[in-house]
Amino acid sequence: MPNLTKLTGILTVVTLLASALLPASSATAQTLKDVRERGTLNCGVSQGLLGFSSMDDKNAWTGFDVDLCRAVAAAIFDDPAKVTFMPLDTASRFTALQLNKIDVLSRNSTWTMSREGSLGLMFVGVAYYDGAGFMLPRARNIDSALELNGSKVCVQAETTTQLYLADYFRANNMKYQEVKLGKLEDVIKAYDSGQCDTVTADVSQLNALRLNLGKPGDHVILPDVISKEPLAPVVRQRDDDWMMIVKWTLYAMINAEELGITSKNIDEALKSRWKGRDGGERLA
Repeated sequence: MPNLTKLTGILTVVTLLASALLPASSATAQTLKDVRERGTLNCGVSQGLLGFSSMDDKNAWTGFDVDLCRAVAAAIFDDPAKVTFMPLDTASRFTALQLNKIDVLSRNSTWTMSREGSLGLMFVGVAYYDGAGFMLPRARNIDSALELNGSKVCVQAETTTQLYLADYFRANNMKYQEVKLGKLEDVIKAYDSGQCDTVTADVSQLNALRLNLGKPGDHVILPDVISKEPLAPVVRQRDDDWMMIVKWTLYAMINAEELGITSKNIDEALKSRWKGRDGGERLA
């Protein structure tokens, strides 16, 4: 996850990239047109997940998903501050995009064929590889998910995690009692109050949620990862220009992070972008 110094350099790369991606005019570029006329990007994020999208002590949005939207704003307006963040729960996240309430969904959402095929939406590229896991009280003395037979498991409804939970227990001939709740905050509250003895979610979520418990050290996240969860930003289908902007903004951030580009070395990095390591001109 980029820090502030790295993010400044990455946003510079994204802004330069935009000159190659932003069309002068296009019959299909409706989202870009709307964003430009509005003067701000409407970005759907979570209602609070540490490390991805949450409010800090100064009431400013921070996190990996938040940074993506700021980078897209930088690509369009040359100003990462021109973003309006809309916190969304699991049930409303895709609907908000379908109804044009947001321009891009950057909210720890798993890329699946059924979602892309049935919702009229497009996942632009994997931003973070995750997987579902389990958290439980350390006092249970359980070291493997294969020891969870008979557990009472809290899970968020209408998520891929709920499906993988059922698959995992069925495949391993184990029984469990499902405690299904609509919001992630209700899931962790139910677990913390003893309504269930196990909670399942993406491992990144479990790590963030554990930090908010009264005694984080009293809870353990098992090493078992029971699913593949490629988390990706989402846009509407049939707007290729917009998808290209969001997709290549994401890739620019990933590449800049990998190359170690920051605000301190961005100028040197740009000077060498057309030069090979031997000093010769880079043709491909």
